Amino acid sequence: MSRVAYVNGRYVPLDRPSVHVEDRGYQFADGVYEVIAIEAGAPVDEALHLDRLDYSLAELAIAWPMSRAALKVVMREVVRRNRITARGIVYLQVTRGVAPRNHAFPADVPPSLVLTARPLPAIDAAVVRAGVRVVTVPDLRWKRADIKSVSLLPNVLGKEAAVRAGAYEAWMVDETGRVTEGTASNAWIVTAAGDLVTRQADHAILNGITRRMVHAIAAEHGIRPVERPFTLEEARTAAEAFLTSTTSLVRPVVRIDDAVINDGRIGPLTERLLTFYLEHVRSAPPAPRPARTTDVGAAT
Repeated sequence: MSRVAYVNGRYVPLDRPSVHVEDRGYQFADGVYEVIAIEAGAPVDEALHLDRLDYSLAELAIAWPMSRAALKVVMREVVRRNRITARGIVYLQVTRGVAPRNHAFPADVPPSLVLTARPLPAIDAAVVRAGVRVVTVPDLRWKRADIKSVSLLPNVLGKEAAVRAGAYEAWMVDETGRVTEGTASNAWIVTAAGDLVTRQADHAILNGITRRMVHAIAAEHGIRPVERPFTLEEARTAAEAFLTSTTSLVRPVVRIDDAVINDGRIGPLTERLLTFYLEHVRSAPPAPRPARTTDVGAAT
């Protein structure tokens, strides 16, 4: 089955869409994005993702390409046209738009909007519980990691370093020796004293939606997360460690560089949080049967 994308008002086969060569996302990485999980054909934590999209757009002074309600319609139509009835993801990207190349913001230019979707395999809890290895790399990013910008070159380099080392992810370490986050995930540890620790949501990290949900779920079950920076040494000697993201869920980290965590097994607190989070994901309401739509370029 050929995949379908939404590009600036039209649904087109994935192998045929085009983006203008002077789109500012292409030339300046002047844009933002979101990745939203689909479970049972329905978006997971959709409101939180759209709230974060609103924040990222506002921080960069980029207008919404259409109303929030219209964007939800387009997203569901992209899911439908790609026949994602079980698990998958939607990727949406908004850039400042097309204008002659100039660093300054252009005037009166409509933003560009692209959405794609693809299916994912069903969650295999046994594979998730088996855990992963992370390596560490210097944090080379700009100082507004809280904005979900499409400017991801340092993240790409970090992820490639992980792949070449045979690891699942790379955790980035700032100039003070403290872990910020993963290239595509948030970082957590459990100390020997039993404290659940993750870095506070400031400009140094992206406040992940899965991070936020795990934080809330932990609090609901009487586990109060401690938000503070932690050092690489703390991470390597932690009782437990895990990472969170839309696609990785709650993933135990059983090795950091050459340090083995919890004898290479998922820890008890990580196990509890994973169980609670899977319950949350699977409780997402089933997708409504969408009406067939045509192009939504004029949606407001």
